[in-house]
Amino acid sequence: MLQVHGLAKSFGGQTIFEDISFLLSKGEKVGLVGRNGSGKSTLFKVLIGTESHDSGQVQVPKNYKIGHLEQHISFSKTTVLEECVQDLSEHEKFDNYKVEKILFGLGFSAEDMQKSPTSFSGGYQIRINLAKTLVKAPDLLLLDEPTNYLDIISIRWLRSFLRNFAGEVIIITHDREFMDSVSTHTMGINRKSVKKVKGQTEKYYQQLLMDDEIYEKTRANLDRKKQHLESFVDKFRAKASKATQAQSKIKQLQKMEQLDELEKGGHIGLKFKYEKCPGKIILEIEHYTFDYNKNIQSSNQSKTLTQTPMINDFSMQLGRNEKIAIIGKNGKGKSTLLNLIADELKPWQGTKKTHPAIKQGLFGQTNIQRLHLNHSIIEEIQATNTNLTNSEVRAICGAMMFEGDLAKKQISVLSGGEKSRVLLGKILAYPTNILLLDEPTNHLDMETIDALTDQIKNYPGAVIVVTHSEALLRNIAEKLIIFHRGGVEYFNGRYDEFLEKIGWEDEAVMGTPKKKKVDRKELKRLRADLILEKSRALGPLKKKLVKLENNIEQWEQEKDKTNEDLIVASENSDGKEIEKLSQQLSFLDGELEKGYLLYEEITQTIDTEENIYQSKLTELE
Repeated sequence: MLQVHGLAKSFGGQTIFEDISFLLSKGEKVGLVGRNGSGKSTLFKVLIGTESHDSGQVQVPKNYKIGHLEQHISFSKTTVLEECVQDLSEHEKFDNYKVEKILFGLGFSAEDMQKSPTSFSGGYQIRINLAKTLVKAPDLLLLDEPTNYLDIISIRWLRSFLRNFAGEVIIITHDREFMDSVSTHTMGINRKSVKKVKGQTEKYYQQLLMDDEIYEKTRANLDRKKQHLESFVDKFRAKASKATQAQSKIKQLQKMEQLDELEKGGHIGLKFKYEKCPGKIILEIEHYTFDYNKNIQSSNQSKTLTQTPMINDFSMQLGRNEKIAIIGKNGKGKSTLLNLIADELKPWQGTKKTHPAIKQGLFGQTNIQRLHLNHSIIEEIQATNTNLTNSEVRAICGAMMFEGDLAKKQISVLSGGEKSRVLLGKILAYPTNILLLDEPTNHLDMETIDALTDQIKNYPGAVIVVTHSEALLRNIAEKLIIFHRGGVEYFNGRYDEFLEKIGWEDEAVMGTPKKKKVDRKELKRLRADLILEKSRALGPLKKKLVKLENNIEQWEQEKDKTNEDLIVASENSDGKEIEKLSQQLSFLDGELEKGYLLYEEITQTIDTEENIYQSKLTELE
């Protein structure tokens, strides 16, 4: 097992994290969360040894292999298959089928196996690196945003692979649904420290809120006690008869723990501006045809295609508040179709009608390339809508994680992810009634994605979004445009309906198992039996927990009352009462300590059992 003790890391005087400790036990799959810039990727680099740390220890067992997704591209073989086969262990070096299975799962075809790795796009080259990492079968997998360059089908395959992976996993991803479907634990970097809980992200964030609440209550109680003591000192310091007691209170004050106010996380203030469009149908496309193929011959203004085009005879209508998702494998035409709808590309055939009051906001690669490189972020947002006040511009910058002086950075020095966030900020800056969004969740952290999803879901206008996020699909998409089976088709239904009625034809080839159909009556009976078994197992524990919670609450109230009585006894110089109350306080502290330990023990047992039963129930679905 991997052990981390007292780890600390700083850059240029800024503390990234300090005194963090955690244990990674056998078989654990941990989702690592935290706001952008909190130090998640830095922690990974420390664990694999490519980044030094200031203090603390990382204890790795002997012969324990750590595999990580390498972002640097460097290939030494002439074919994709050879490149990945070299990472097999010595006793597996002829097991090419293991490599092929992983490559197929990540979206490579049989023909791709013999192609040069350098002939693929950057995204597919990262997939080759991911395949090499998985082929090594390490004891621990460290995966930093592994879904960034994957399409839905490959993400579904990777999820299945990681669920069945025998070793340990720590994964950073902005895709909450993917993380929750894989992880057994969630660990977060928050306020420069680490907390790990058993369960999914929701459990972690609930625990975080609970911890903050307890801390603030403790701090408030401590402040009240200090005020009592300070009041006594101020009142009686000058009186000779009370001088000794006043000095005693000063010493008490000096010994009291100082609890600082908690750092507040930045508020995510995403808010799309909407301008009403009176038309019922705001956009209509008829018989769109398009292809990038260079073997297209043009004469007398007519175009003859030598093969089936990427988009062929596609038609659609868009209502003023419809929300449609474009989905499919990478490279099949999703972004191309969105750009055709946005008039960034012109179709070879077909017509488009739009309502005259339409105002579109486009989030896509073509728009990112049009950012003014010599502008600051503030200037770029302000130029989008000159009616915005400085505070409104600053609020948009802050929502896109460019707070304070960061908003003054020049566009030319920003990373690709930062430029994407600026573009999203520009869309927030002016009124729209149709949003055309190409992978809008890329480069955002989990909290910002949650806020963005909520805004898209509640946006009064129309939305067409290209996404590989199944969570976003399930939350917002009412209808689908699907690139599959060699073409593109319109599906009048939600994503889960598509999976149930049609499904991805490539999944069988990629080894994703199909669920066996179970008789509805039998399924209902099995679920009922399992729920009853769960109730019998957890019922007594939950009753014990409720009783313990009541006891803890009572002891805390008694402790507060005893503290107040002790202050009064001190003011009255009642030595006998002080001794009695001090003993009572000591007893209550002991009971509370034992109570908290027992509470944690019972809670962990309940969590473990809950996860076991939830897994069993999920298998029945």
